Amino acid sequence: MESFWEEVKCQIKKTLPDHSYRMWIDPVKLLEYDNHHIKLSSPNDYFIKRLKDNYVPIFKEEFSKLGITDIDIKFKVSSKRKSGPQEKNKKNGVYPAISLQPEKPMQMDLPGLNMRFNSGRMFKKGFTFDDFVVGDNSSFAYSASLSLAKGKINGTSILYLLAKTGLGKSHLSQAVGHHIITNCLSKRVYYITAEDFTNEMIFSLRNNTIEQFKKKYRKKCDVLILEDIHFISGKDATQKELAITLDYLLEADKKIIFSGCELPDEIPKLNDQLRSRLSLGLVTEIGVPDYGTRVRILKKKSKAFGYEIPNHVTEYIAQELCDDVRQLESGLFGVAAKGQLMGYSIDIELAESVLSNITNAKKRITIESIKKLVCKEYSISEKDIVSASRKKRIVKPRQMAIFLSKKYTDQPVKKIGNSFNKYHATAIYAINAIERELKQKTALYEQVNYLSKKIETGKL
Repeated sequence: MESFWEEVKCQIKKTLPDHSYRMWIDPVKLLEYDNHHIKLSSPNDYFIKRLKDNYVPIFKEEFSKLGITDIDIKFKVSSKRKSGPQEKNKKNGVYPAISLQPEKPMQMDLPGLNMRFNSGRMFKKGFTFDDFVVGDNSSFAYSASLSLAKGKINGTSILYLLAKTGLGKSHLSQAVGHHIITNCLSKRVYYITAEDFTNEMIFSLRNNTIEQFKKKYRKKCDVLILEDIHFISGKDATQKELAITLDYLLEADKKIIFSGCELPDEIPKLNDQLRSRLSLGLVTEIGVPDYGTRVRILKKKSKAFGYEIPNHVTEYIAQELCDDVRQLESGLFGVAAKGQLMGYSIDIELAESVLSNITNAKKRITIESIKKLVCKEYSISEKDIVSASRKKRIVKPRQMAIFLSKKYTDQPVKKIGNSFNKYHATAIYAINAIERELKQKTALYEQVNYLSKKIETGKL
């Protein structure tokens, strides 16, 4: 039965997103089995509920494919982990930014159940140089990233990846980290967002561990990969600390990769000290992929996910969806899913039915249409939403409209801000404010989902 369970997990891994598999499936172990009954381990009761609600049918389906039918699956909360290095680190106030090479798969801590602040993000499995499709839009950025991963770029150890959302800057920045760790060049690679850095600094100040925080980034870091640098706009304390940290890293000849949607000179409310350091390295821009590159991206992703998409359908998707890689993925997954779930042949007619929802909705979505939708749903006037009013009943809808405009249109933040009679920095603040609330899963979370669904279905 142990071999059957491992085979079930292996098959599920092929069908689920990598983060979902690592979060919910990988930690589950086989405890007991008897004919058609098995018992699986789970870290806690919430975990068990999540598995029962979302994954038990998948387990049973995979078991049935192996000839094991009518199986009863039960769960048991596994015993608590024994104290070890992680607890010791917690006591000392030193928190690893990323688990580089864990000895055993470990379940991520649930939000709110652990007071330890664990900054840093896991690298995505497929975000390597080998998995990146290079085109004219990205060849310079790719070459620069690979050169930095192997050594230096013409004497500099700083790289700034500039691109709009969904074009591959996160892929390349993580590829640098993957290469360095895989080739044992260093294990002290910290991959974080500017928001992570800010939150960890605040946490350290409140918990009297600021010295450990400084030592971690100034003395114990060989490679710093910092995403979404625009987040620190207007955050003076964070900017000062980051500037000093960069001085330490530069003096020690460490590698630094920044990524952002705007050039350092165009980020508002950035102090001169930090702006000059962000501009020290090589700035490379990733543009929109051309048709040939889009075709190669689709073919590579089809192969990776095991989709059998005819060439003429792949070419049709590449022709119709030309904004960014995420849009391409959405179209590809939609076509493959509809064909599989409905039992249809994957042809141009099927692709048209899927892509029409993406392209038509996108054509109808404008800043003005989003503005009208938000005003209608929140019962305020369009005059109110562009006014200077600071009343809460006006501010929150305004922030929501700015956030949705950034999410669903290709307009730069500066132009979005102008549409609401607001400065560039105010628009960025509004976007960040909504993103913070979304992470807290407040009532606003449901409001965003409701409005997003209206926008995506064309009900503007």
